[in-house]
Amino acid sequence: MKLAFIIDPIHQLDPCHDTSVALMEAAQILGHEIWVTQVNQLSVVEGKAWALLERVELIPVQLVEGRYQAANPWYKLSSRTLVCLETLDAVFMRTDPPVTVAYLYATYILDYIDQNKTLVINSPSGIRAANEKMYALQFTKAIPETIVTPQKQLIRQFVEAQGRAVLKPLGNKAGEGILILEGGDRNFNSIIELSTLQGQVPVMVQTYLPEAKDGDKRIILLNGEPIGALNRLSSGSDFRNNMATGGTVAQTDITPREYEICTQLAETLRKDGLIFVGIDVIGGYLTEVNVTSPTGVREIDRFDGTRIGHQVIQWVERAKK
Repeated sequence: MKLAFIIDPIHQLDPCHDTSVALMEAAQILGHEIWVTQVNQLSVVEGKAWALLERVELIPVQLVEGRYQAANPWYKLSSRTLVCLETLDAVFMRTDPPVTVAYLYATYILDYIDQNKTLVINSPSGIRAANEKMYALQFTKAIPETIVTPQKQLIRQFVEAQGRAVLKPLGNKAGEGILILEGGDRNFNSIIELSTLQGQVPVMVQTYLPEAKDGDKRIILLNGEPIGALNRLSSGSDFRNNMATGGTVAQTDITPREYEICTQLAETLRKDGLIFVGIDVIGGYLTEVNVTSPTGVREIDRFDGTRIGHQVIQWVERAKK
């Protein structure tokens, strides 16, 4: 197969951590051609989506005494060539959030790929429909008590009723802008004013889950089925468990409650074309559904001895038969 990956500039990726690299490595090992591009290299010409693509050859990372080691350099690129994306077997949209205007326009361009010819993972319309915070709200039996509003008074009432809450900007990533709210905080009004841009932009506010001290679990789903998980733990100097904020990772299992949550999501994810997804779970509650470029594959493989990238590419192979 010929596979294209829409990624951030490849020199910015960490081959020992980045899930996009793990997927590309797996595809190469399984005998497929790998091409890369970026959102600013996409076009529509005569009603079809095109991209400036570069063929990439990778030197796979090696696991040595429990740590990944990468060659330097770890990839080699060909010259760019303009290619109609419908001539490929699959296109992976793996640009990191936030979902900017440029990102949004890229999904519109990807709409001009005939998915009867070329599989797009994840579906452009599915990505647009699935704000990674808001998408979880439809699964009412899985989420903690939550409101979304720009209104200071509603937020204060919610926090006072809950005792403690977590505020999340709707468009950020990697834990950016997440705050703990307490009604007695003398900075409460200023926090809400800054976070909502003076009441103009809604934010998510969820009841604080004390189980967060035990970690924030990332579960990877492939076509609605859970295929691996890891636990993310705070550094101790920060309440957030995100790896990007200095959190550590640990091996974990998927509990019966978490399998139940995955079952609640599965049909909707498939309907929306969200094939490769990472959900976040704290204390048995769904908190986010990550659809843009979910990560964690390297860490899960290291802990569990799995080959999740291979599972994903083999799923694509079967889907293309």
